[in-house]
Amino acid sequence: MELIHRSIPREFLDVLPDGMKFVHRHGNEFLVVEELRCPNGHSLMSDSVRIHDEPSIGITIHRGESRNRIYIDAFWGSHAKLFDFLIDDTHATMYADAVCPTCSVSLVVHGQCGAAGCDSERRIKLLLPRPGDFISACNRLGCPDHMIVVGGASPAVTALVSEINFFGYGDDEAFQGI
Repeated sequence: MELIHRSIPREFLDVLPDGMKFVHRHGNEFLVVEELRCPNGHSLMSDSVRIHDEPSIGITIHRGESRNRIYIDAFWGSHAKLFDFLIDDTHATMYADAVCPTCSVSLVVHGQCGAAGCDSERRIKLLLPRPGDFISACNRLGCPDHMIVVGGASPAVTALVSEINFFGYGDDEAFQGI
């Protein structure tokens, strides 16, 4: 699947939240997540695991009796991830019980997924530094649904931002060399 690049609405840049930055790479504009926290205030950013030369977003998930880590690309809309466990077809319908890797507080909240065909009623909520600002994503592994909520930005603008730089499943070739 090919990168569908969309311009970042100027109205969003006017209220660019703390914890996100605006970058130019290879002639395109991107939003990059710089800081996310759990409800207890611990950073979810992992400088030791970098994707596309940026710190990744690290969360822990419970899978039965095991605890595993997922590292998520900080480029907004990229769905590149690194797992510390092997992925196979049985994970296609797996739901992540995500927790903070530092304190194990749950990151899961109730909320319907917005993707067609997804039946998840739970989301992973990641807090940006300013109170009330957050990013949430469907808790089903592999589901691309994600959204951002930023005070001062209209729902129409945040809806546009939630669709920016959408990558298809497993495809991030546009970022080769970044």
